[in-house]
Amino acid sequence: MSATTTETTAPAPARSLTASRTLATAARVLRQLRHDPRTIALLMLIPCLMLFLLRYVFDGSPRTFDNIGASLLGIFPLITMFLVTSIATLRERTSGTLERLLAMPLGKGDLIAGYALAFGTLAIIQSALATGLALWFLGLDVVGSPWLLLLVALLDALLGTALGLFVSAFAASEFQAVQFMPAVIFPQLLLCGLFTPRDNMHPALETVSDVLPMSYAVDGMNEVLKHTDMTATFVRDVLIVAGCALLVLFLGAATLRRRTT
Repeated sequence: MSATTTETTAPAPARSLTASRTLATAARVLRQLRHDPRTIALLMLIPCLMLFLLRYVFDGSPRTFDNIGASLLGIFPLITMFLVTSIATLRERTSGTLERLLAMPLGKGDLIAGYALAFGTLAIIQSALATGLALWFLGLDVVGSPWLLLLVALLDALLGTALGLFVSAFAASEFQAVQFMPAVIFPQLLLCGLFTPRDNMHPALETVSDVLPMSYAVDGMNEVLKHTDMTATFVRDVLIVAGCALLVLFLGAATLRRRTT
């Protein structure tokens, strides 16, 4: 009998990004979300409900709704996607699902891209519902194309998804994940120009607002609100929001590490 023994080793994790593994990851996440009706309701209905309430809060001043409704059309999806994504991803981290996936021939890029694709699909539906409600039911008056408004709303939702994936790495519980909202979302909300033009702020705060992605999301919405055509400023704002989302997704991939051997 031969004394030679065969050592079995785990397959090395794949490094390249592949469409099949990315789609499989996205499909798994969507199947899980399908069995969580409360999360689906939060994603799809809350932004619409907030816009509906806002419209009738300013029932006596519809012009006010026109001025801030477009901005909030981008902010509400960002906030809801941030909350849902951070909590859902944290569940996968704490349950050991992510660690088991990383032990398989699945690259970090496949994993992050799959999660982004799954939540991005929901973001498309969410943004389309909120935009359609605001424009064709609540009477939001915008000068530019509704498609440009939808584009910015979608990018904002994707940015919220990316931020949620990123901060989930630093929370130990769902409660802690929610606690990141005041630290990550509220400063951007206060400094984005929603409540007062950014150039009216203290110079130090204006400088801070210039590096926060939500500021450019609001600026992009305001460009659609005021201009019939796509402006250079709008293109700049869209590229900055998209670039920030990609950067945060890259940072989120860097937080994925196996904790066991």
